[in-house]
Amino acid sequence: MAKNKTAATTLSVKDFINKVDNETKRDDSFQLIEICKEITGFEPYMYGPSIVGFGNYHYKYESGHEGDAPLAAFSPRKEALVIYLTTNFDKREELLQKLGKHKTTKGCVYIKKLDDVDVSVLKKMITLSIKHVKKLYPSK
Repeated sequence: MAKNKTAATTLSVKDFINKVDNETKRDDSFQLIEICKEITGFEPYMYGPSIVGFGNYHYKYESGHEGDAPLAAFSPRKEALVIYLTTNFDKREELLQKLGKHKTTKGCVYIKKLDDVDVSVLKKMITLSIKHVKKLYPSK
């Protein structure tokens, strides 16, 4: 079985965020850290070279592929802040309609800056995504 390309590292989250060129994105990243710490109860860690993760769960797909991933995660990419969410959590579509200015793909929400979205809706989305992941992959 192939090993996951992305895994937890010991790199400094603070150093990583401080290297973000865009001041708004950098400030928003520190705010997202506080939001995710509050929701998850976990300290941030680097998941690969560019993703900030919180908590951890072990998944195993029907194909047999398995690995570990953060319960909540985001990345300050060049074009947008990327918030990683599970795909099918309760009220996902309803909450996306209320979120504010964003783009989305199957498992990611892209926002330019936190001021563009309703942070209370984002918090609810992160919370429900984590709840869904824990239901799919209960810890033993």
